[in-house]
Amino acid sequence: MYKNKITQALLLSAGMAVAATSFSTLAADVPAGVKLAAKQELVRGNGTEVESLDPQKVSGVPESNVLRDLLEGLVNQDGNGALVGGVAESWETEDNKTWIFHFRKDAKWSNGDPVVAEDFVYTWRRLADPKTGSPYASYLEMTTMANAGDIILGKKSPETLGVEAVDKHTLKVTLDKPVPYFASMTVHTSLKPVNKKVVESLGDKWTSPANYVGNGAYTLDKWVVNERIVLARSETYWDNDKTVLNQVTYLPIENQVAEMNRFLAGEVDVTYEMPNEHFKRLVKEYPEDVKVTPYLCSYYYEFNTTRAPFDNEDVRKALSYAIDRDVIAKFIVGKGETPAYNFTPLATNGLDVEMPQYSELSQKERVAKAKELLAKAGYGSDNPLKFDLLYNTSENHKKVAVAIASMWKKSLGVTAVLENQEWKSYLDTKRQGDFDVSRAGWCGDYNEASTFLAILRDGHSQNYPKYSSKSYDAQLDKALAAASDADRSAAYKGAEALLAKDMPIMPIYHYVNARLVNPKLGGYPEKNPEDNIFSKDMYIIAD
Repeated sequence: MYKNKITQALLLSAGMAVAATSFSTLAADVPAGVKLAAKQELVRGNGTEVESLDPQKVSGVPESNVLRDLLEGLVNQDGNGALVGGVAESWETEDNKTWIFHFRKDAKWSNGDPVVAEDFVYTWRRLADPKTGSPYASYLEMTTMANAGDIILGKKSPETLGVEAVDKHTLKVTLDKPVPYFASMTVHTSLKPVNKKVVESLGDKWTSPANYVGNGAYTLDKWVVNERIVLARSETYWDNDKTVLNQVTYLPIENQVAEMNRFLAGEVDVTYEMPNEHFKRLVKEYPEDVKVTPYLCSYYYEFNTTRAPFDNEDVRKALSYAIDRDVIAKFIVGKGETPAYNFTPLATNGLDVEMPQYSELSQKERVAKAKELLAKAGYGSDNPLKFDLLYNTSENHKKVAVAIASMWKKSLGVTAVLENQEWKSYLDTKRQGDFDVSRAGWCGDYNEASTFLAILRDGHSQNYPKYSSKSYDAQLDKALAAASDADRSAAYKGAEALLAKDMPIMPIYHYVNARLVNPKLGGYPEKNPEDNIFSKDMYIIAD
């Protein structure tokens, strides 16, 4: 974040240009009088086995958690979500279209190579290149980086992307449209750099522990698939003198009860989640260990709109209306989550949403409307609807799926056959479009409504429902071209209204982040709504 946080926030909210500014570095800030433990090793639950440790080939939270430690982008965040320097120690723009990033000269890769502007040029071209097949390629198009869309479609060469190494320590980025929050978008995992000579010489093998070259605060020491990923402190990291934790271990524990038990046994310092049914007991018995923090994240089900009968708007609406979101939020998950009738979390900066009409009905009235819509589509007792409901392996996801399937069966006579798949298979199934209805969750890549709404744009690489609406896309275009925050907010309101009308997804609830955290862990961020946790900023306190 800029030194004058209040002034910068006002500038960004007004869409105004900002001048060059230097930034303070951020590392573990141990308060005076705090005694550090002799053993500085952290163990984190990470939900599941990662899909990959290649930043341009992943799309999930578990992968981002690890990559945040292994790789450093242009910009980082502090514990409040404010921007701080990463590889770039300062940046500037005059019109929010041309951005200049100035690199710190002591940034290095773990093999000793200097981190230079050309590394980011190579990486971002690689992200856009259709040959890479990145599930996050469309993120570049969301930034409006020049020619990104045409490159992703194969119409232009990756070399035409709007990014240029002015010299070794200066990166110039050219956007097609002014994006006042562009710097915050560079925090994202997909834009973190890779070492060109390592990637091109080793191919997919570059991500093994023996070959991995990163520029983050930690290096990849061990990777035992389905067991653990162990990171070691990097001696080449530019701010290593301020890093405290010497080792970070990530455990792919899919069962929340098992993870809880390992935490209570002292084997895990930070859990990925908490078992919903144990939350109230844990709050009562271990109040110092339970951390509930804001989270820009939405839980929803998505329809495969290219597959009958989910190409029918009435069927989609009927299933959505029949979900009792109050029951799901308060009793099935019950950690402070809020029922969702729109996609974008209400705490998102600059969001103004008019709740859809069905949100104002009683649940009894919603079910009655759902029955009418389903009958109109030709389904009823003489022709019952049956389909598969896909979710990734997790006891918490299973509990939600069982509850919703029961609601559909009881109120509509609809049968949802539950199908769980482990993380990698689940992602692959969705990317191939081989599903009826699927569980989904989306967490903001930056704090602005477009990070949610843009994924449902026609052609977006994360648009698994295959939603296609010219009217919806036009609202997003209006937001990008908006001359004021009010105009941008109005466009987003229009986009949310279209989602409620067309119902390509069923919003269910907006998350909070609830997990168990060792009270001896200092520096744990409790006010970062994007839940971007950097291990380099934490430390273990002595008993």
